[in-house]
Parts: sequence; structure tokens; C-alpha cells
Amino acid sequence: MTFADKTTLGQSAVLGLQKSAHLDQNQFNWLGTVFYLSYLAFQYPQNLALQYFPVGRWISINVFVWAVALLCHAACKSFGALFAVRFIMGMCEGAITPGFLIVTAMFYTREEQTRRVGYWFLMNGFAIIALGFISFGVLHTHTGSFAPWQWLMIITGALTLLTSLAFWFLFPDSPTSAWFLSPDERVMAVRRIRVNQAGVENKHWKKNQFIETLRDPKTWMFALFAAVANLVNSLTNQRQIIVHQFGFNLIQTTLIGCVDGVVEIITIWFGTTLASYWPYGRALAALLMFIPSILGSILVTTLPAHHKVGLLFSYWLSIFAITPFVILLAWLANVTAGHTKRTTTNAIVLIGYGIGNAAGPFMWKARYQPRNHVPWGIIAGASFCSILILLAIRTYLARENTRRDQETRDELYDNVRIAHAGADGKVVEKLVDREFLDLTDRENREFRYVL
Repeated sequence: MTFADKTTLGQSAVLGLQKSAHLDQNQFNWLGTVFYLSYLAFQYPQNLALQYFPVGRWISINVFVWAVALLCHAACKSFGALFAVRFIMGMCEGAITPGFLIVTAMFYTREEQTRRVGYWFLMNGFAIIALGFISFGVLHTHTGSFAPWQWLMIITGALTLLTSLAFWFLFPDSPTSAWFLSPDERVMAVRRIRVNQAGVENKHWKKNQFIETLRDPKTWMFALFAAVANLVNSLTNQRQIIVHQFGFNLIQTTLIGCVDGVVEIITIWFGTTLASYWPYGRALAALLMFIPSILGSILVTTLPAHHKVGLLFSYWLSIFAITPFVILLAWLANVTAGHTKRTTTNAIVLIGYGIGNAAGPFMWKARYQPRNHVPWGIIAGASFCSILILLAIRTYLARENTRRDQETRDELYDNVRIAHAGADGKVVEKLVDREFLDLTDRENREFRYVL
């Protein structure tokens, strides 16, 4: 629903929004950007809230406010009003992805997380399919002054409102309080993730973990990747306009949009499955997903304008570029330990995600239409740069693993031994379970980075 709601802006563009609200192309681009500017501004406060408050309840509150803001879109007839409600939606989205990542890390082992993140991320494709059929339906409504795009906002807003109630009553905060697990099963759920060496949850903010996050090179490499790779996400709000400019009419454009969802489902499932089955294959799987995207970006600008079917298939190839960020989100959870460090790292990387999404819409200027050579060239270049960043991340993590393998066993255990007096008065060393000490990946020298 969150992805469907974000996509309503692009769908509304071909349902009469720009005419009703008197928007020019620059103002329309700003509506896509303000969402992510708000997302950027509230990303770290949202992550702090996710650490202090029950995760499921906090997400449900944000989804409720999000739904109300979306419903209010239907009453907006100016750029200023739409600007305000998009700002509120961006603020609320700051709790969604990091909240999902935190809960995924609580319930699943590192080997399982990549596919689980893929499963909930590929629901974006189902959102596009559903939204395409809803848009097709409202395109045929005739209700006087109430335009089709307003019906789209009302329908999706009402569905999101119901989703917020489902989250409040059903979504678990952690394995220790999951209503669908018995007390014994909760213990088992916690024990099975001890192999992550990352703990479950800690409600205390730790300054040392915050500082370590800022000093950790991989934090900034992941954030840079998130910013560069997500320039392609500007297609979310532009895709209906792009397909319409290929030469398809409004009804065809609306229905073709459903295929976008199918392509996204297939590519995310394939990419995350590949990353899970290949040992040390996260970077390689993400890299392979960029190759069709680069090819599509080149073809969509070089094929003759009258080959609209070829242009359409080239556009679908560009959707492959969405998958590497999904793989990266799961990878990020796999290589970060310590609750404060994990929430801070999530915030910084998702700020990078917000920067890429905020900058992306400004590529699609009216003067570049209808072929949009410049934005497609930027997308191809961003995909190539993202490949280089992926290789740099993998090289850094591999070298760190090698360095730790060379350390002595005594050095590995320096920070986790507790001396206490035995029954005979002698000093005995007791090894504490590092898995639940809320140590960071740097503090726990037995932690190994997955590649």
C-alpha cells in the first residue's frame, strides 16, 4: 500500500491531476521531490522512535497518518495544498522501510533475510498491478466535478486506513511479544537467530555505537550506493507519462502499467533468490541486475521513435535496476550488529535513498521530452557507477574478514570474558553469550561479514 500510494501521483498525471490542480511540469516534479525531502528530514528521528517505541505500534500510527494525508489529496486543487500532504506522507514513510528491516532482522537468520526482504519488497509489483486496474476503473467514472484522480486517492487512502488498523492489532513488535507464538516458540525464535551475532532488541540509545557508525567506512559506501542507484526510482512517478509519450493512448497506458508490476515482481524474486543461493553472491547478483538496466536505458534512447513496442520493452528492461537496492537492504542488515548502530546505519543509508529519490525527478524536464535522452543517459551512468560502488563494498568487507581470520583466539575474546571467583576460591573465566550482548560488528571480533 505504501508503494501504491506513492505511485498514485504518477497515475494521477494521466487521470487529470495536472489540469485540475493547474500544475506545470516543474511543479509536478517538485511534488515528487518534496516527499523525499520530508523523508530525509525525518529519517533519523523516525529511526530513534523505532528504537524507543514498540515497532509494530509505531509503524501503524505512521500508516494511519499517511492514510489520512492521502485521503486529503482528493480535496487539493493547488500546488500548495498538494505540497503539504506530500510532505506529511514523506514524513510518515520514514518509519516503514527501517521498521520492516528491524523486524526482519529480529525474526530471521542472515541466510534467510535476503529472500524475506525480497518477498516484502516485491509486493511493490503487486501494488502496481492493482493500481493499474483501479486506475482503469476510475478512468471510466463520470461523477461530475469529482475527477477520476480524486477517486483514485479516495480508494487507495481507504485501503491504507484499513491496513493501519491491521498493523495495530496484528503486526508483532518482536519475537518475544509475537501474539501468534506460544511462550516456548518465542524462546525458540530468539535462540534460532543467535547465529546472527546481532542480538534482538535494545531500547537504550548508545553513544559509542552512534559514533562508531559515523566512523565506519562501509556505512558511507552503502549510503553512496543508495543515493546513486535510486536515481532510477524517479521512474515511479514518470512511468505513465513516459509510456504515454511512446504513442499509447490513456487506456492502453493505464493497462500497460500493470505489466510494470509483473516485471518488478519477477526481477526482485530472481535477484534476491540468486543472492541467497550463491555463497558470497550479494554483490554479484546485484551487479548482474544492472546489466539489463543499462541495456534498456541505451535502447530506449537509440531505437526509432515509431518502434513503440521496442521502446516499451526497453523501458521494462530498465526496471531491473530496482532489484540491486533490495539486495543491498538485506545485505545491510547482514553486516551490521548492535541495535543503535543498526538503526543509525539504516537512517544514514535511507537518507542516501531519499537523496537519490529527491534528485531524480528533476532529470525529467519538459525540454527533454518526448525522447528524454538526458535522463536515460543519467540512469545508465548511475547504474554503471553503482556497479563500481558494489565492487568496492565487497572488497572492503572481504579484506576485513581476512584481517579477523588472522587474529588470535585470545584477541577475539578480550571483550567478552568475565572473571569471577569459583567455589574453590580460584579465578575462573566464564564465556558470555556474545550474541545477546548488543555488541557491534566491530566490537564482536567473531562477527564475519557476508559477501
